[in-house]
Amino acid sequence: MHSMRLVLALILFLAPGTSVLSQGAQVPFVGLQEGENATIEVVADSLGIDQATGKAVFNGNVVIGIQGMRLSADKVEVVYSADSTAGGGPVSSLLAVGNVVFSNGAEAAEANEASFDIEQGEIIMTGDVILTQGANALSGQRLRINLNDGTAFIEGRVQTILQTGTGQ
Repeated sequence: MHSMRLVLALILFLAPGTSVLSQGAQVPFVGLQEGENATIEVVADSLGIDQATGKAVFNGNVVIGIQGMRLSADKVEVVYSADSTAGGGPVSSLLAVGNVVFSNGAEAAEANEASFDIEQGEIIMTGDVILTQGANALSGQRLRINLNDGTAFIEGRVQTILQTGTGQ
């Protein structure tokens, strides 16, 4: 059954008249189960907090764990909910820049930048995006991951490598 889905996906990608898929492709992506109630753990080389603007910025080898997911980047800005201050209140989103990698086991996505809207359960990754799912890989310029329904949509001159599962 798994091989059948991969063959069907390959046919859809290569079939004439499917120019829409050359601009974008929807693929499954396992999501965050507890959304905005998840615990976030951050490790970085440094942390800067600006009390006036309410910004917290982690710099250097930033690694963030959220349940079974991992986000790493050169720099991550933490955006707090409108009614909270830096370091004191719920986190609404994360803005990552430089060598961004988001993974959750067998699936991983790489990009130049990413914004993770924790409240909405959505990740937008931009710039030289590569999405790998097991032995399969997709690349494009923009990836939108909806963690609520477990889907991802990649666009911007999409290229793909699909394995048929035949072992050859």
